[in-house]
Amino acid sequence: MRTGPAAGFHGYFHEAFCYDSDEEFLAVAVPFLLDGVAAGEPTLVTLGDRTTELIRAALPAEPGVTFLTGAGLYDRPSAAIRSYQELLASLTTDGGPQIRIIGEMPAVFMGVTWDWWARYESTINHAYDGYPLWGICAYDRRTTPAAVLADVARTHPHLVGADGRHLPNGTYTDPLTYLGADRPVVPDPLQLTAALVELTDPSPAQARRAVYDADQGNLSGDEVEDLVVAVSEVVTNALRHGQPPVRFRLWTGADRIVVTVSDGGAGPKEPFAGLLPVDDGAPGGLGLWISYQSCNHVASYHTPEGFTLRLTAGNPHFSDLAPDRPQLVA
Repeated sequence: MRTGPAAGFHGYFHEAFCYDSDEEFLAVAVPFLLDGVAAGEPTLVTLGDRTTELIRAALPAEPGVTFLTGAGLYDRPSAAIRSYQELLASLTTDGGPQIRIIGEMPAVFMGVTWDWWARYESTINHAYDGYPLWGICAYDRRTTPAAVLADVARTHPHLVGADGRHLPNGTYTDPLTYLGADRPVVPDPLQLTAALVELTDPSPAQARRAVYDADQGNLSGDEVEDLVVAVSEVVTNALRHGQPPVRFRLWTGADRIVVTVSDGGAGPKEPFAGLLPVDDGAPGGLGLWISYQSCNHVASYHTPEGFTLRLTAGNPHFSDLAPDRPQLVA
């Protein structure tokens, strides 16, 4: 039997907890964890270093809580979903009646790459709904940008307040609606310069060769090879399922390679494309999922000319600009 506000609930009880002080954070997090242990539920923490130490200091010795390394789980959104699904499946197999997790996003994700993590927060309402999970996503209002908090309010069906009350979220937006809209994308400054390579209707082999030729030794061999895989998948999808012309552009910087692939079509119809493997025969679904796991950031957006995917290998955090006033790349 499930306990707490998720009692009688089927599937993923997904809560957002936005707090203003360490005291507020501990007032919610500590009872959540201790009550889970007392109920015999698998109880996990996936927080950053600072908040993990706050929790450790507030809990009794040997509290029965499992601490996971958040940095390892939150690598790329599609990989995080896959890792969590494997973890939840193993805990469910072990017979846990309910699983409790409190976690948070690394602060660096709330900048220029927030667009795909916002899609992650929406997608997991579907991806984790087959498990008896009660998850609290913690966001510190003192450091979280306003635009991120606005997305948090739209991607979590339940809220927990600093006073411990658990309430339905009236601003929650169904994933099919939320993911169907364009995410604001912060333009990479490299895109404001002339592209090093521009190709029209390239073959996948030509696109792969362009990446190899552009490699200046600033990235690891694995990063370059992963980008080559992603570029090949995306160009193949654009040629097969998009509308001509397909345009390939590539830029290089000191710490990254950026590629855009555009076509005149509307882009994937599957709302979870990229974040979940699409196994229903939808065009390009598996290839985009592979690309999301091969790059350090993938952005998608529409322009009057059609649909664009931007793939980044290397460091996608090209500035500490918070997305309070994001712009769509033209």
